[in-house]
Order: sequence, then structure tokens, then C-alpha cells
Amino acid sequence: MNDNEDQMSDQPGNGAGDVHAVIAALQAEAADLKDRLLRALAETENTRRRAERDRLEASQYAVTRFARDMVAIADNFARALAALPPEALEAADPQIKAVIEGVEVTERQLLATLERHGVKPIDTDGAKFDPNLHQAIAEVAGEGKPAGAIVNVVQTGYVIGDRLLRPAMVTVARKDAPPAGETLDTKV
Repeated sequence: MNDNEDQMSDQPGNGAGDVHAVIAALQAEAADLKDRLLRALAETENTRRRAERDRLEASQYAVTRFARDMVAIADNFARALAALPPEALEAADPQIKAVIEGVEVTERQLLATLERHGVKPIDTDGAKFDPNLHQAIAEVAGEGKPAGAIVNVVQTGYVIGDRLLRPAMVTVARKDAPPAGETLDTKV
């Protein structure tokens, strides 16, 4: 026997059962500490991931208010160019044509810059009305399109990243009404 075993056996109440109880208590404490350590590590990792996600979102969406203002400027360029009929442009003198070309180039550059920063127009070509992306301002005759299809875009909508920056203002095809004189109720 070594000295530790002699000391334990000399003390009253230190039997083999007590040693096993102490070992079991220490093992339980070790398991508890291990569990708490693992939970603390998991919480630290979750906090790190959350902080990284928040940092990425902050950098991606930091320009949201500025982008809304710039989109309004892009709208004004588009309206200015749409106001000039093509035949008036053809008849204009070369200086006026140069100004119009400058406005077109500036509009394209503005839209390209917005796109480089994650701001993209909402595609509405042949699209069906989606209340998450579009704002319906009127229901109009379908012009051969099914009910709920976008007929005309009044104002282009934009997304920044995967978030809506501004909904597209659209007119939507309504369900065709029955011709005049006919009713849905056929009771006689």
C-alpha cells in the first residue's frame, strides 16, 4: 500500500464506498463542466456567425436610403427621354441631339453604377402581378393577357440584394367582364 491508501484507510468512514462516491461526484462535476463549456463554445460560435451576418447585411444594405434617392433621379432621366418623340429627335439640330445623347449616356451610367452596388430593376416583362414586388395602381382591359398579368409599368421597381427597395407601379389585367346585355345570372 502507498501512503495515500494508508491515510485513507486510517481515517474513519473512508471505505471503498466513500472513494467511489467521491469519484462519481468528481465525474459528475467534470461532465457538468464539460457540458457548460460546450454550451459556451456553441453560444460563442452562434454570436460570431450572427455578428458576421449582421456585418454583411449592414455593408450590403447601408446604401438603401441613398439608393432610393438615386432611383428617383434615374426615373427623371427616363421620363425626360420618353418625353421626346423619336421624330422630333430626328428633326432636331446636331447640338440638341448631342444633349439628348449625353442624357442617355448619363442614364445608362447611373443604372450601371446602381447595379454594381446591388440595386437592380425588377423584371416585369411577361410577369404576373406579385404583391411582394409590384404595386397595382389600376386594373385595365387585358389586351389579350390573362387576368392578373402586368399590362403596363408606370414606374420601375428596384431591389437591393434580395430586399425590395421600391415596388414597381403597374397596371394589371382584370378579368374580362361579360359583354354588355349579358349577365352571369341566367335565371328566367
